[in-house]
Amino acid sequence: MGLRYKRLLLKLSGEALLGDREFGIDPKVLSYISEEIEDAINLGVEIAVVVGGGNFFRGINSSEIGIDRIWGDYMGMLATLINGIALQNFLEKRGIVTRLISALEIRAIAEPFIPKRALRHLEKGRVVIFSCGTGNPFFSTDTAAALRAIEMRADVLLKATKVEGIFAADPMKEEKAEMFKELTYFQVLEKGLRVMDSTAVTLCMENNMPIIVFNIKGKGNLKKIILGEEVGTIVKQEV
Repeated sequence: MGLRYKRLLLKLSGEALLGDREFGIDPKVLSYISEEIEDAINLGVEIAVVVGGGNFFRGINSSEIGIDRIWGDYMGMLATLINGIALQNFLEKRGIVTRLISALEIRAIAEPFIPKRALRHLEKGRVVIFSCGTGNPFFSTDTAAALRAIEMRADVLLKATKVEGIFAADPMKEEKAEMFKELTYFQVLEKGLRVMDSTAVTLCMENNMPIIVFNIKGKGNLKKIILGEEVGTIVKQEV
């Protein structure tokens, strides 16, 4: 069976790394995700990853503790770096060559973001982990994922979640909520479906970058998507 996608960007939220915990990283979850990435790499695809930091800190909530949003966002960026280091470590224990890249300059830990260098890493089969979002406050890691997917000329942006795809309502609250198999970018924006923020969706729409929203907890889902199986919800120009 051929590969539908040869280069992809995987967006992992910080919350996805929580597992059953309320804070931090569940090593069992990180090990599982690393195994899923390894299975995908073994198919011969090129993978970039953007990690969030919500399991440690969300800048948008910083005002609750008296910190200005700008500095809260920078704190959130550093939280993504913690997750990036952890993911890199787990992948390298599996013998996977990785490069951790930061939008903020922290050379002792990560490479600075240079688009051509990051592309070269992908071409050499290394897993590229992008951290610190876009490096700017007021932009989510979803927007960073859309931006990096476009810059890396990915075939698809994969948004990993805890549910099967995009639903008409919160499936955690409404068991019978309708799940969409396909949507256009405009439908996502028009319906106010908050699976990604509007800036990220608009970026993808303007650059014709397909988005697939899927359940990362489904064993083998990443591999199935790469092989062309219908998993989750796809967002594209036309359905």
